[in-house]
Amino acid sequence: MSARVLIVDDLFPNVKLLETKLALEYFDTVAAMNGPDAIAICEKGLCDIVLLDVMMPGMDGFEVCRILKNNPLTAHLPVVMVTALDQPSDRLKGLDAGADDFLTKPIDDTALFSRVRSLVRLKAVTDELRSRALASREFGMGDPLALATAETGLNANLLLVEDRRGSGERMAAALGQYHTVTVEADPQAAIHVAAEGNFDLVLVSLDLEGFDGLRLCSQLRSLERTRQVPLIMVAEAHDRARIVRGLDFGVHDYLLRPVDRNELVARVRTQIRRKRFSEVLRSAVQASMEMAVTDGLTGLHNRRYLDNHLAGLFADPRLRERPVAGLILDIDHFKAINDTYGHEAGDEVLRTFADRVRLHTRTIDIVARYGGEEVVILLPDAGLSEAYAIAERIRERIEGTPFQVHRDTRSVAVTVSIGVANRRPEDVGPGEMLKRADLALYRAKASGRNRVEAQAA
Repeated sequence: MSARVLIVDDLFPNVKLLETKLALEYFDTVAAMNGPDAIAICEKGLCDIVLLDVMMPGMDGFEVCRILKNNPLTAHLPVVMVTALDQPSDRLKGLDAGADDFLTKPIDDTALFSRVRSLVRLKAVTDELRSRALASREFGMGDPLALATAETGLNANLLLVEDRRGSGERMAAALGQYHTVTVEADPQAAIHVAAEGNFDLVLVSLDLEGFDGLRLCSQLRSLERTRQVPLIMVAEAHDRARIVRGLDFGVHDYLLRPVDRNELVARVRTQIRRKRFSEVLRSAVQASMEMAVTDGLTGLHNRRYLDNHLAGLFADPRLRERPVAGLILDIDHFKAINDTYGHEAGDEVLRTFADRVRLHTRTIDIVARYGGEEVVILLPDAGLSEAYAIAERIRERIEGTPFQVHRDTRSVAVTVSIGVANRRPEDVGPGEMLKRADLALYRAKASGRNRVEAQAA
């Protein structure tokens, strides 16, 4: 796995040592000798992960980390503090600044490589989400990166798998000040609890009685319901080999016993923030995808979605043999409604019209705004007679109840004309079916409106 690692250290020999070690594992490197240069490199997107020395003149590593994690442009970058300091208070200070992990000098190569690989994998997933989420700004949805960066990492739902009663109680008490904690001593039961519950994070003791905690982590990573849930291992200091294995297959973080309560709280908060950061971006991506294929006024599918769906219906050989029908609906005298009651009232009529049409179509049907006051309905697995019956039902429902406008202070009588057509064996594309439906719609309007006409035989 190749990635670009930014090494930040004011001592040149330290930089060269890390560069040499990382190059042997096929990582690219870039270096900065001070905090401001490091921040500039990160803001330009020139690195994938930051190895950040703490003790630097001017701006120390804690301040650099804090600035990076509070900037929407750089908050997603994993930061590993590299320091000679190894007290819980030092780690806590770094975690509070937003650091993802600590490596203590002299650096253990195995720990370095496993941590870098693990964080780079996580960043690769986030990068894909970031690039897609940025597109959502084109739809006027605000800045998802700023929203994601503001996440506090509190009020989460946690599962703690620990069979040491005293240890479980102490960790639950520390975390319970900020989160809801469920403690499960039975590892077999924990799998079901995790799969059925809606947990934001799971902590797993590696030395469970009669059960390999690392195997439990592996099972949680493989289950569909828990695959995306952050995992934190709780291990003894001598269990480095299993910690490395856990990081290699996707466990997010670890804590060493005796567990410092402040470090526990800080590491959990870091993982929750990262998870919610991704969730905010994922929601923005989903919303932008929906907006890209949705008409903003009516909430119906838009012309782009309709065209793509029609192309698939006619191009896929498996679907070409199945019946499909199309309806084109046009609100009668819509211009007169706009002229008489105003364009705001016209918009209200369009929204209500769309709601009524949806009520009288099936879940498999595609309802799209075709343009102006026209709506197209695609009816999979429907013949001409079935489509005609559906169109007549919609026409009756539109005519049957007046539309309310001006905030329900005025009533407007609305009718609709509908043209119906179905796919013929000789049709090579959707345009031919829609053209026949459009001609049928023209006949409906020419014959007095408020009626349904089917394609000519």
